[in-house]
Amino acid sequence: MENTPLFWLAFTAFVIGLLLLDLLVFNRKAHEIKLREALGWSVFWVTLSLGFNVLVYRTMGHQAGLQWLTGYLVEKALSVDNLFVFLLIFNYFKVPGQYQHRILFWGVLGALILRAVFILVGGALLAKFHFLVYLLGAFLVYTGIKMGVAGESAEIDPENNPVVRFLSRHLPITRQLEGGKFFVRKEGLRFATPLFVVLVMVETTDVVFAADSIPAILAITRDTFVVFTSNVFALLGLRAMYFALASLMRLFHYLHYGLSLILVFIGSKILLENVLPIPMPYALGVVGGLLLLSTLASVLWPKREE
Repeated sequence: MENTPLFWLAFTAFVIGLLLLDLLVFNRKAHEIKLREALGWSVFWVTLSLGFNVLVYRTMGHQAGLQWLTGYLVEKALSVDNLFVFLLIFNYFKVPGQYQHRILFWGVLGALILRAVFILVGGALLAKFHFLVYLLGAFLVYTGIKMGVAGESAEIDPENNPVVRFLSRHLPITRQLEGGKFFVRKEGLRFATPLFVVLVMVETTDVVFAADSIPAILAITRDTFVVFTSNVFALLGLRAMYFALASLMRLFHYLHYGLSLILVFIGSKILLENVLPIPMPYALGVVGGLLLLSTLASVLWPKREE
């Protein structure tokens, strides 16, 4: 498996094919994703991701395989915060269950494009200006501490969201949903629907979270191929994970603190790279251990009802 333009083209075509198969075949008809279906798709995406990880391991070596798996786990873990915010957005706008998959599909597609840009730009800057690596490490430590001090994900306020306010001022928006449409035409005028506003909210939320997740993976490896493909596979399974965990996300209230420790650990690993280098197998063990401990703590000490 060579990191060539031809391979990049083949990988992109493969991902687009998966997305089209999802949208045009398996989810062509809008319907509410039930737990059983969501779990089935989650198993499919995780199996596909781990299979690709084995391919990376066998063709690019032991180190690249561990870096890919670590990046995949970090992105998956940080995605839990995304899912919690998506749940708040859907509840606020009262989006019916049968339309949530459509929003998340286009949201993930937009996220793939935006993150590809972030990864290419970030990787190029780190390759050209090495001192930025230490700024990256300090940023991750700061972000992790800030996340831990802030506690669980903050509530959103769509009415004061600058993007939503901009759309409200510059786009005619219908007051009610128009089926699963993002735009409708009435009396010769084109109107955006509340579903389009929700999509924009999802996209802007992902940009905010990408500011944490992309630096975290670039801190693990600066191999653009490993960073991008691990990110892609983590995002492809995001929709299924949302529907599988939508009713359970509030149970994992300690996971947020585990994520903050992971960011602090990865940032510290960069800052101490020349003094105390940490081998990738140990780094993977720390990331997996923190995820496991925070999840177990959430189950053993459930959150009290307010």
